Amino acid sequence: MYSIQNDSIHLGYVAILPNMKQRILVLGSTGNVGKPLVQALTDAGETVVAASRNSAVARLDYSDPSTFAPVLEGVDRVFIVSPPGHYAADQLLAPFLEEAFKQPRKFVLLSADGVQFNDEAALRKVELKLEASGHRYVFLRPNWFMDNFHTFWLAPIQAAGIIPVPAGEAKSAFIDARDIAASAFAALTSDRFDNQAFSLSGPEALTYKEAAAILSRHAGRKIEYQHVEDQAFIASLIQAGMPRDYSEFLTSLFGFVRQGYASTVTDSVKTLTGKEPISLEEYASRNAGFFLP
Repeated sequence: MYSIQNDSIHLGYVAILPNMKQRILVLGSTGNVGKPLVQALTDAGETVVAASRNSAVARLDYSDPSTFAPVLEGVDRVFIVSPPGHYAADQLLAPFLEEAFKQPRKFVLLSADGVQFNDEAALRKVELKLEASGHRYVFLRPNWFMDNFHTFWLAPIQAAGIIPVPAGEAKSAFIDARDIAASAFAALTSDRFDNQAFSLSGPEALTYKEAAAILSRHAGRKIEYQHVEDQAFIASLIQAGMPRDYSEFLTSLFGFVRQGYASTVTDSVKTLTGKEPISLEEYASRNAGFFLP
């Protein structure tokens, strides 16, 4: 569905191997998906370019079109992540994609599950642009990230042992960011999945109450889910520093959660990677230390 974890275009990492292969441009490479993806690609001997607005080697700034062509030089595959806080991803990415389309390339887009039902959704507009471009593409549409528990939901968990989100009693098929990275690796390094879209989920759908119980068991302390109303949730996000527009957008996504759209479990991770997806039990065990006061 969606992640509000810390994917960023402030990448600060460049791995350029000898000029033996075409390069893979990875956006968001310091984020929860990008970081393990870059590591997996470089471990596999791929030539990876991780761009940054602040990098002296591979500078990419969406507001400065002069930075596009240099980072795209020699690149035949691009992993795209829309920066956080930008709910109008189609507008933000349009100038970059226009430049990227000038050469034959493959694009792997980190989209969001559910956008396929709404052609007006920003990420769906990006998908449609890629479909119409004639370039190869793969769309990865993940459910809600497990990693949000130890990033955006972490402060109230640590301070008060609560997860205050407007999810009602609906279930979500939470997915570990490591599985998303592994899926992106498969999509970037094989042509078997070209021109397809994959809804990515974990192995089971859980309510936030059930998820809180799992976190509690592994953290050794009581953690509870607390339903909050939309307006209170928006106010809490704004207080935490999020722009109002993005706070309202994120809150609207929980409306789809309450309608049951996040509860679908798929086999896409296994199709792409050959492995079963990570469970919330495994995630909680690995990250238990985060959930202590």
